[in-house]
Amino acid sequence: MDQQTEQVELIAERRTVIGKQVKRLRRQGWVPGVMYGHGFDPVPLQFEARDLQHMLSHVGGSQLIRVKVKGQRRPEMALLRDVQRDPIRGTLLHVDFYRVMMTERLTAEVPLEIVGESPVVEQKQGILLQGLSTVEVECLPGNLVDAIEVDLSDLTEVDQALHVRDLAVPAGMKILTDPDEMIVRIVPLEAREEIEAEEAVPEAEEVEVIGEATTKETAGG
Repeated sequence: MDQQTEQVELIAERRTVIGKQVKRLRRQGWVPGVMYGHGFDPVPLQFEARDLQHMLSHVGGSQLIRVKVKGQRRPEMALLRDVQRDPIRGTLLHVDFYRVMMTERLTAEVPLEIVGESPVVEQKQGILLQGLSTVEVECLPGNLVDAIEVDLSDLTEVDQALHVRDLAVPAGMKILTDPDEMIVRIVPLEAREEIEAEEAVPEAEEVEVIGEATTKETAGG
């Protein structure tokens, strides 16, 4: 697992433009957002689109971010909670940050990082089937990690699997995800054809409905 070693910093400004008027902000190169947290009144903010996009390309939901609000003496430590993008153009529309207290435990989704090689897969005696890609954890903000490693070298036989209960986590971190949930399993080679056949079956087309976000945007925007 990777401890957080690099602290990411993001500059923000307090936002006075709210509601439908935020379209004007976006045209000027800003992305509206909000910061909220336990015992903390929601604060409407705005971020330079280029800086925000750069930050998003380097962090995940379990990465602590120093949000420096102009005019505010101390930066706030926060987690990225939600990013809204235009469904067609992919441009940033809105971002949510959750302000954390370093002395209060929190919950977060931490990605699972596959490492090592299974000798069964290397020798083409089986194929890897992956289940979960993240787990939910509870810990102090300072104990968050960028990822939890899943070592495939422990899988030496067909039908062997690794479950959430098999993960090694640092002291002070508690996994909330069901311990019986499967992360990876080695399945026989003949299972590949069955999996590919299932994936080839056409499904009914789903229509995405884009509605108004129910974020803490009561603070505006």
